[in-house]
Amino acid sequence: MLKTVKWLALAAALLALVLVGGGMLLSPRFSVTRTAQVQAPPDKVYALVAEPRRWKEWSAWNLRDPDMQVTYSGPAAGAGAAWEWKSRTQGDGKMTFTAAEPGQRVAFDLYFPDFGTTSTGHFRFTPAAGGTLVAWTMDGDMGANPLFRWMALFADGMVGKDFEEGLAQLKALAEKP
Repeated sequence: MLKTVKWLALAAALLALVLVGGGMLLSPRFSVTRTAQVQAPPDKVYALVAEPRRWKEWSAWNLRDPDMQVTYSGPAAGAGAAWEWKSRTQGDGKMTFTAAEPGQRVAFDLYFPDFGTTSTGHFRFTPAAGGTLVAWTMDGDMGANPLFRWMALFADGMVGKDFEEGLAQLKALAEKP
């Protein structure tokens, strides 16, 4: 029995060493990009992204939690438009548009208080094949916490699925007559 306890303690110590020590060796930076071809003009797609109130119509996170509490601030659309949300299932956060070029690009800052992390990102709208190629990119830094750095390692797989779902909903909405 004592031998088993010693082995379990050793295994737990080794696991902690791998998680903490290994996490310190990982980069805290991550980047996620997804694209979608939308059969609608860039201005129409841009309008659905550049206005925070429209995100509830296509964002994967808003659609998963219709009870999400959202507060808007700043202008209705474009640079300076912002919103904060609180959600039991999707987490809390704040997004602020930092730049907007109608029909071309929307840039944003994103803050997640649960992790104390910020990310930056943008949407690009490029005319292509009678419609628009939409590219959604987010770059972030998980900071010094070694356990959060493990999350950075898997960010593309975790967040990428939500980007794909959101872009599919955005495409469907933009392509409606």
